[in-house]
Amino acid sequence: MKRIGKCLIAGLATLYFVADALFSLVSRPLSAWLERRHIFNRFRAWLRTLNPYTSLAIFLVPVLLLEPVKPLAAYLAATHHVVAAAFLFGIGEILKLVLVERLFAVCRYKLLTIPAFASAYGKYTRAKELIASTAAYRSVKYWTISIRRAVRSALPAPRTARHGDPLAKA
Repeated sequence: MKRIGKCLIAGLATLYFVADALFSLVSRPLSAWLERRHIFNRFRAWLRTLNPYTSLAIFLVPVLLLEPVKPLAAYLAATHHVVAAAFLFGIGEILKLVLVERLFAVCRYKLLTIPAFASAYGKYTRAKELIASTAAYRSVKYWTISIRRAVRSALPAPRTARHGDPLAKA
């Protein structure tokens, strides 16, 4: 019985990491785009003035607010509102990942000074490395890169901004 429980937990953790990886395909470019915008400079500067535990509290806010979206989406799916459930789950997960990634990027070094956080982050990193070392993960990664290259080569090249080009607005 104990072995079945461990297998179930490992399976759920794997599903969670796979879903996180899929959503990160959207959240990472969005997060990078936000990083290039300077609208959050004052917020970033304020975050850097906080102590580690206050940074942790702020880091947990998007998780605590957006994690309940998953059970709500499951409820909607169970009540035959599948499109609304998929939309809610997708938007909630992407928003959570973007906010958590941006906050972690700003507060990383402060958060890692908290022993419990550093330990949990170390375990998370090791779990990701373990999954990334599997043959299944490497196969999916290979096919993802192949598909991405095929799509990019099939699409027309993006227009470059030229002087006097009406589409080239700063």
